[in-house]
Formats: sequence, structure tokens, C-alpha cells
Amino acid sequence: MIREDDFQERRKHIANLSDKELYDRFWDLTAQVVDPLLELGRKNTTPSIERAVLLRMGVSSLDTQKIVEGAMDRGLMGHGTGNVVYKVSNEKKISIKEAAEALARGEYWDDAVAMFKEGK
Repeated sequence: MIREDDFQERRKHIANLSDKELYDRFWDLTAQVVDPLLELGRKNTTPSIERAVLLRMGVSSLDTQKIVEGAMDRGLMGHGTGNVVYKVSNEKKISIKEAAEALARGEYWDDAVAMFKEGK
């Protein structure tokens, strides 16, 4: 079976766009696809999902529960516990492992809350 070449017909709606406009259109369409997925993740995460994410980041199983509980207590679950650990790691310029261990000990939680309130 030979497919009829209809490329010129299908591209008419974008034919006159500049490279910049094509670039912007690409990212706008990508956001339309990704944003609902992110929203689903924020609304539908569970402690077990968050523990699984942390385990895959290399966090010890003993620390995952403490971090998940800390995130729940501070209203950060919707941001993702892996994201919390990652942002603390970047902000403090320490490794993911060090950030996770510190959060499990109860350190840096005020900083984490502030980061997400400020939208960092």
C-alpha cells in the first residue's frame, strides 16, 4: 500500500510561520499535553507513590517514610517529595542523598516550604 503524499496540504496552517513562531507553537502545544498530566500527578499522588519515587532516587527506605510524612505535614505532597528533595539539594548545594538524609532528620523543612511558597 502506498500512502498518498499530503504533506503540503497538512502544513498549510503553519506554512507562513517563522522559526520563532514555530518554536513558540511547539512549546504551547507541548504545554497543552503536559499540563494536564502534571495536574493529575499533583491531585492523585499517594504516600506509596512518593516513597517509590524517593527509592528510585536512591533514598534509603528508612528515610522515605520520614520525608513523605514531613511533606504531608507541611502541605508539600502536591509538589512531589522527589521534587522537594531535589530543590533542597540544589538550594543547599548538597547531594540528593545528603538532602534526603537531612530532611529525614527534620532539617531544611522551613527552607523547603519557603521555596515552594516563593515559587522557586
